[in-house]
Amino acid sequence: MDHDTLDDLDQHLLRTLQLDGRVPFSRIARDRSVSERTVARRYQRLRTLGLRVIGRPVSSRLGLTRWLLRLHCTPDAAGAIAEVLARRPDTSWVTLASGGTELYCALNARTAEERNALLLEKLPRTPRVLSVSAHCMLRIFVGATSTWHATRFEPQSTAAMVDSGASAAAPLSLDTTDRILFTELARDGRATLPELAAAADRSPSSVQRHLDRLRGEGALNLSVDFDPQLLGYHMATRIWLNVTPAHLRIVGETLATHPQIAFAAAITGTSNLVANGIFRDPADLYNYIDRRIGRLPGIQSIETAPTLREVKRLAPAMA
Repeated sequence: MDHDTLDDLDQHLLRTLQLDGRVPFSRIARDRSVSERTVARRYQRLRTLGLRVIGRPVSSRLGLTRWLLRLHCTPDAAGAIAEVLARRPDTSWVTLASGGTELYCALNARTAEERNALLLEKLPRTPRVLSVSAHCMLRIFVGATSTWHATRFEPQSTAAMVDSGASAAAPLSLDTTDRILFTELARDGRATLPELAAAADRSPSSVQRHLDRLRGEGALNLSVDFDPQLLGYHMATRIWLNVTPAHLRIVGETLATHPQIAFAAAITGTSNLVANGIFRDPADLYNYIDRRIGRLPGIQSIETAPTLREVKRLAPAMA
């Protein structure tokens, strides 16, 4: 399927879902002067191409700490280790990079004991793991709503995408209905109120109140997963930056406005800012580094690592 077959209505639908994964089709239909049935058909067609709308808990609002793990493995073992990590319920994405010897993994840890069990016990004892570095995500500037973008799409609101590990708000307490809703929305973020009500054994009005509370409290994000290659982007790249402390926030917030960047976070470690960019080809990546990153203040060093394979992506944090 070539991205050129995605017409203006398809791309408007994708963009609108990126801004609000549960937006009514009737609103999109009014915006584009088409029938609601036409929008529903286009949505189902995009689903056959891999589109997913997923309800995801916001880690920091549930008392979870997010970590980025960077593993170096022998070439014959990286794929198998990535598959094992992908099966863990506390990982949200796993990717292979750098010739198949480097592996990145996002980990959601509720306690120090959960974190240490993996970092200090299991991984160090895993054969063919050559090194492990763990980076705590201090603040996520962008990355909670989508794995794709297109440069002609309007920038999203940064406030809607931030999952800040530094939030001062107390973790939100979840009841049984909340947990059922998270489970159902992880399967389909656009599940209807009657479907959610049946799963939770509650009335639709009660479910709507729960959804309003979870979204209003910043505990639920609706994420959009769509293959960037269908939009003409064939080069996903991890970008590690070392930024002077005085410029860290402004650089992170600036990256969040760049349509090339799907994820950016301030982290602990030698590189204090990490980003994931989606580019059309190597020339597009070069131009981005030269014309966008190169002009930002406080950049001391940059390291890039093209993604070879995404083993797991957009899995929900534990609720």
